[in-house]
Amino acid sequence: MNENPVVFDIDGHPVNPQMLLEAYVQRCFPMSEDRDGPLAWYRPPERAVIDWQSWKIPKSLQKIWKKNPYRMSFDTAFSEVMQACAERETTWIGKDIETLYTALHHKGIAHSVEAWDEDDQLVGGLYGLALGGAFCGESMFRRADNASKLSVIYLVEHLQRQGFLLLDCQQQTPHMQRFGAYIINDDDYQAIFEQALAQDVHF
Repeated sequence: MNENPVVFDIDGHPVNPQMLLEAYVQRCFPMSEDRDGPLAWYRPPERAVIDWQSWKIPKSLQKIWKKNPYRMSFDTAFSEVMQACAERETTWIGKDIETLYTALHHKGIAHSVEAWDEDDQLVGGLYGLALGGAFCGESMFRRADNASKLSVIYLVEHLQRQGFLLLDCQQQTPHMQRFGAYIINDDDYQAIFEQALAQDVHF
């Protein structure tokens, strides 16, 4: 495994894991047009975030969560989670993005949540980056009912215990809105993100 791989963005500029982290500090993140396409950079004018004042677990999920239908874990199948997130008709998770995030996983910066069924089959999960007291969620998937939603709950409860300040959802979705995700503009995001980056917490 190359710990410092170099890929090229859509404009032909080289990108390594450290440059990816620097882009996040500048409030940018990468996306590809397809699985084999080069990455491009995005800094949206608005973001969806969850902080612990807005965080909520829908009542229907509270009951399911208490039943513990899946075994949950962290960082035991990062590559499998990324590949599963990319397995859709259209995906923004290009192979170059997978290469960079896998390198960051080996550096202890990118993390995954896994949901396993009773047969120890991977049925859901998510991945993202831990930067200071912010967790930048990237993508999630499910192969069984509620597996991705329960992964979010498992993640946020862990983030709260560890002293994180927020979960950056990037883009609003009905899925995350149910958990309390709300939209803020780029200036407000910069303020809260810089506060989170200054936190000395560990995933």
